[in-house]
Amino acid sequence: LLYFIEKYSPKLAPWQKELVRIVRKVAQYFYPQTQTKVMNEGWATFWHYTILNRLHEKGLVNDGFMMEFLQSHTNVVSQRGFDERGYGGINPYALGFAMMSDIRRICEKPTDEDRRWFPDIAGGDWLKTLDFAMRNFKDESFISQYLSPRLIREFRFFAISDHQANPKLEVAAIHDDEGYRDIRRLLAAQHNRDNLVPDIQVVRFNRDTDRSLVLRHLKSRGRPLAAEDAEQVMKHLARLWGFRVRLEETEPDGTVSSYREQDPPNA
Repeated sequence: LLYFIEKYSPKLAPWQKELVRIVRKVAQYFYPQTQTKVMNEGWATFWHYTILNRLHEKGLVNDGFMMEFLQSHTNVVSQRGFDERGYGGINPYALGFAMMSDIRRICEKPTDEDRRWFPDIAGGDWLKTLDFAMRNFKDESFISQYLSPRLIREFRFFAISDHQANPKLEVAAIHDDEGYRDIRRLLAAQHNRDNLVPDIQVVRFNRDTDRSLVLRHLKSRGRPLAAEDAEQVMKHLARLWGFRVRLEETEPDGTVSSYREQDPPNA
């Protein structure tokens, strides 16, 4: 959207378009990092913990240093329970560190369960396994591939179904083989960027009439846009575009179910 505005906005001056370009390029640079939050933080905390423990074993840092480090590290990777005060969702540091550590455990000291779930890495070289995971996965696929039943139990994960067609909440996945697979799939889906960021596309620019811009939101799994967020985004888009902006919401079959319009300020 910013690229289209940068190239075709009828109202923006060249210097204003350059500012839009800078914002777009910065966002583009950080785009991959939004898909590797768990892995980035897990990789950093795992090696921080591993290296400092090795230094302590060799006598290169003293006990006081380690106590200070462990206090800081524990605070970073702590995970509150869903029913605890202050719970704010799954801590990516906690999940990432736990998964990196668990991969090493599966390689070094696999259980029968590990051998059944991870036959390709159980008993293998943990350094090569971690290196492969780090280089070839993003959060969604990393969780889908490496989240173990043991970690699901330790984090006390379970799945709740809250489909709008069902008037009641349903516990949809617990700690059994089928539940482990469902929980892993659902948790991976929560880290899929396509499920987090709405798909909004430019479908028409009425250049020869009122210069209005028409956007279309393709609903994902029947979820509409958050009304307050959409309203704020529309205000900013209309200001950048300089003329009326129309945003349509479409169903999977392509029909337009609703729309909103926004004029620029002082229009």
